[in-house]
Amino acid sequence: MHHSILPCDFALPAEWEPQSAIMLTWPHGGTDWKPYLRQITNTYLQLADIITRYEDLLVVTPILESTQRMLAEKLSEGQMNRVHLYEMDTNDTWARDHGPISMVSRGRHNSHVIPIHLLDFKFNGWGEKFAAELDNDINRQLYEQQLVKGIYESHLDFVLEGGSIESDGKGTIFTTTCCLMAPHRNQPLTQQEIDQQLKEWLGAERIVWINHGSLIGDDTDGHIDTLVRIAPNDTLLYIGADDEHPDLLLMEQELQQLRTIDGHPYRLLRLPMPRPIYDDGERLPATYANYLVINGAVLVPTYNQPDLDQEAISTIGKAFPDREIIGIDCRAVIRQHGSLHCCTMQYY
Repeated sequence: MHHSILPCDFALPAEWEPQSAIMLTWPHGGTDWKPYLRQITNTYLQLADIITRYEDLLVVTPILESTQRMLAEKLSEGQMNRVHLYEMDTNDTWARDHGPISMVSRGRHNSHVIPIHLLDFKFNGWGEKFAAELDNDINRQLYEQQLVKGIYESHLDFVLEGGSIESDGKGTIFTTTCCLMAPHRNQPLTQQEIDQQLKEWLGAERIVWINHGSLIGDDTDGHIDTLVRIAPNDTLLYIGADDEHPDLLLMEQELQQLRTIDGHPYRLLRLPMPRPIYDDGERLPATYANYLVINGAVLVPTYNQPDLDQEAISTIGKAFPDREIIGIDCRAVIRQHGSLHCCTMQYY
């Protein structure tokens, strides 16, 4: 095993810490989005419109001119000044899982700013389910072409997706056993060995392994960002069970028994489970836990279920009282078995 080159005061920030940009990997006709490209492109344009009201947007796309044209039609000139477009070939659009994982310094270094470290793990299409070679190469290209600022750190012999880890920014990282121990990821490493590696690489004091819960129709083997999210002040937002997901009751009991590093129970906020949405008879993995925190706002996936959408928005608002809570219709996104958070990756 190779060792991290990070100084010991680096940590994986919480998502609500100040960000420099959000990354999107743009949908195009050469992806599985082709049958509903117009709908998903509209969702991405809406995302770009909201994000650029708050912070910069980094867009990776193989169709540079048409992406630029679409964005320029949708956004104001001031918003377009916040957009950074980079032309690259891509397999798909899931920036959360192929994007770099940013580590920030917690130490005091007089007046000079310590650059972030960009950790590049292997993305292999969630355990070799889908082609991912092009997407796995994006982070290295961004760095080599000097398009992103930071110190690049390669971990391309270890499979890890951004959607599978959730940090409180103060030493605890949540993950799920069913994802990190899934086939075609990091065999033959044991859970104990993976736990040790993650603590070292991600600057964590402890890894909390959630052993229950996954969504029907989920391709990721149970990413934490579809199930449980950490919010400020030791708050956990999590998906409640329905008839088809009895395992989520066991997950809820697990969360009730969890303690913070200081030994206190977490404040638990339960999110509703969306009513089932089907595509060709297959249930899609709709979840309200897949929200995105940006500077000054939280973007919440909605599913045209006004009562539950509103309940989710107000529950998430309790966890983030100082931010605007903005719903974005993600019915197009779940047709490819992800949701809003899965489409994005933040830089610090």
